[in-house]
Amino acid sequence: MTKIDRAGLTRRELLARSVAAGGSFLVGASWVTGQSAAWAVEVAALKPETMATLVQMARDIYPHDRIPDDRYVVAVKGYDTPEQAPMIEEGIAALNAAARGKGFDSYLAAGWEDDRVAMLKAIEQGEFFQTIRAGLVTGLYNQKEVWPLFGYEGESYSHGGYIDRGFNDIDWL
Repeated sequence: MTKIDRAGLTRRELLARSVAAGGSFLVGASWVTGQSAAWAVEVAALKPETMATLVQMARDIYPHDRIPDDRYVVAVKGYDTPEQAPMIEEGIAALNAAARGKGFDSYLAAGWEDDRVAMLKAIEQGEFFQTIRAGLVTGLYNQKEVWPLFGYEGESYSHGGYIDRGFNDIDWL
């Protein structure tokens, strides 16, 4: 078989792992990538499965079809630290346990967004959920790469203000 990375992962193993991770993410020994392989992230303190679940959780909390997964990865990558890892691993383990209680192998294995959102609603008052949600507000929406997707052109003070620059050109309202 053809090896596809230096860790000795065969194409068959890669496909099997992608199915095990819910089909949206491919999970390796120390990395996670999107099914389309348009992005990849190396993880240091978190388990790759935890990072994949965290990315899906971020997408389910703030769902935007126009924002690609790699922007969600950037938003949650800050949790991949030795200081944050215990809280994140524990929170994701609890989320996966709740998923097993609903008949799924894991949170990622719940194929329907409605099922995953129901699991998130059950934990939304907890510290873990609130920490992730609050971090996503700045982690996701402060990325200049996502601003054009919402029609935001950035600050206007240095360009004379909004009156002369885009005040009345919103076409999506």
